[in-house]
Amino acid sequence: MKITFHGAVQTVTGSQHLLEVDGRKIMLDCGLFQGKRKESFERNRSEFCQGKDIDCLVLSHAHIDHSGRIPCLVRNGFVGDIFCTSATRDLCAVMLMDSAFIQEMDVEFVNRRRKKKGQRPFEPLYTKADVANGMKQFVGLSYNRRHQLFPGVHLTLVDAGHMLGSAHVILDIDDQETGRNQRLVFSGDIGRPGIPIIRDPVPISDGADILIMESTYGNRLHPPYPESEKELERIVNETASRGGSLLIPAFAVGRTQQLVYTLHKLHSEGWIPDLPIYVDSPLATRATEIFRLHPEVYDAEIREFLLTDDDNNAFGFGRLHYTRTVEESKALNKLKVPAVIISASGMLEGGRILHHLRNRIEDPRNTILITGWQAPNTLGRRLVEQEKTVRIYGEEHQVRAKVETLTGFSGHADRDGLLGFVRAMNKKPRQTFIVHGEEDSSESLANGLRTELGLGNVVIPKTLQSFEV
Repeated sequence: MKITFHGAVQTVTGSQHLLEVDGRKIMLDCGLFQGKRKESFERNRSEFCQGKDIDCLVLSHAHIDHSGRIPCLVRNGFVGDIFCTSATRDLCAVMLMDSAFIQEMDVEFVNRRRKKKGQRPFEPLYTKADVANGMKQFVGLSYNRRHQLFPGVHLTLVDAGHMLGSAHVILDIDDQETGRNQRLVFSGDIGRPGIPIIRDPVPISDGADILIMESTYGNRLHPPYPESEKELERIVNETASRGGSLLIPAFAVGRTQQLVYTLHKLHSEGWIPDLPIYVDSPLATRATEIFRLHPEVYDAEIREFLLTDDDNNAFGFGRLHYTRTVEESKALNKLKVPAVIISASGMLEGGRILHHLRNRIEDPRNTILITGWQAPNTLGRRLVEQEKTVRIYGEEHQVRAKVETLTGFSGHADRDGLLGFVRAMNKKPRQTFIVHGEEDSSESLANGLRTELGLGNVVIPKTLQSFEV
C-alpha cells in the first residue's frame, strides 16, 4: 500500500492525498489551494488534478480547501463515486457552484486584460457545468455505517465535530499484496468540544495502524468557548458605544452560522444593544438553509435553545437580516447607525466584505473582528499582524479601525485537542503523517506525539512525497 501527499503538507490548504492499494487508487479529499492569487492560479493547475486513473474519492468535509478541486478532477476524466456524508453533499452543491462562479469571473477579468496585450486567454479551472456533472457522482453516507468501496476495502465515516457533515475517514483494508489487515484513519479537520450547533468530535477509540492527521493549531491553545462569547459581547458593546459598525469577515459555512447563533443568544438575553445585524453573503445565506435541513447533527444545546426561543429559529430573529441582492449590499455602506455586518470571504481575499472594509477601515469608531485562521500573504493575515497600511482593490488605506482577534470560535481542535484525539486511541498508530498545518504547527504537534504519547514513527511529508506502508 502506498500513500502520496499532493497537498496540505507544511501548509493549511489544498488537502489531497492518494492511497494506492491492490491496484486501486483512492483519493482522500481534493481541495483547492488558496493563497496569493498568482501562486494559487499556477498551483491549482500544475499540481495533481488528473482524474482518469482515480477509482473513487472520499471527502472528509465540504470546506473548499478540502473539496474545491473536485470539479477539476471530473473535468479531467474522473468518473468514480465521491463518498461523503449527506450534509457534506448538500453543502458542496452550493459551495462548489459558488467556487465555479468565482473561477469564471476571475478568468473573465484576467482575459480582458490579456486580450488588450495580445496574449492568449486562460481557461477557468472549472465551470458551473463541471460542478453540475460532478454532483451526479456524490454518494451520501450516514455516520458509523460500514460501506464496502472495493473487495477488501471498507469505509466508515465518524463525526469529526468540525463543521456540518464533517467526518473522520476510517478505511479497513485487507491488503492482498502484503497479506496484512490494516486500518488507516484520515482525521480530516478535527473539531473541538463545546462549540455550538454541531456535536462534539467522536474519538476513534479502536485506534489505527496508519494515521493521517491535521495540525492547524498544533502549537496553540484556544480560550474556552464561553470566554469568546463574552468577548464578542464586549466588542459589540464597545463598538456600538463609539457609534461605529462591527465588520466580521467570516467563512460562509460554519463560522457565519456560529456567529449568528451566538448573536441571537446575546440579543435574546439583552446582553447587546438592539442594533441591526446583517449577513451579507449569498453563499452564507444558501448554506444556512442547508443547516436548517440537517437537525440530525445538532448538539443538545441548540436543541434546548430551539425549545425555548420565541423565534424557534437558531439562525433567524427580528434584528437579523440576510441580504441577497447587490443593491441591498451597497445600501449597507450608507448606514448611519451602529450595526454588525458579517460577510465573506473569511480571509478578506475577495467578496462583499472588501467593499465594506474599504468604506470603514479608516474610521476609528469601527471594529474589524477576525474570528478564523488567516493564511499567509492574505489581507486578513496582514490585519492580524497589525499592519498600519493595506491595499484594497489596488488602493492604499490607513488602518484606523480597531482590529480584534477571537480564536475561540475556531472549529479546529487546538494542540491539547489534537493530542487528545490520539491519546483516546487504545491502539496507537505505528505510522503517523502530519498534514494540514504550517511548518511550526506541524513540528510542534509531531514533537508532542513523540514525547508526550510515545509515538515512534511520526513524519511530516513533503509535497508529492510517497510512502510504502
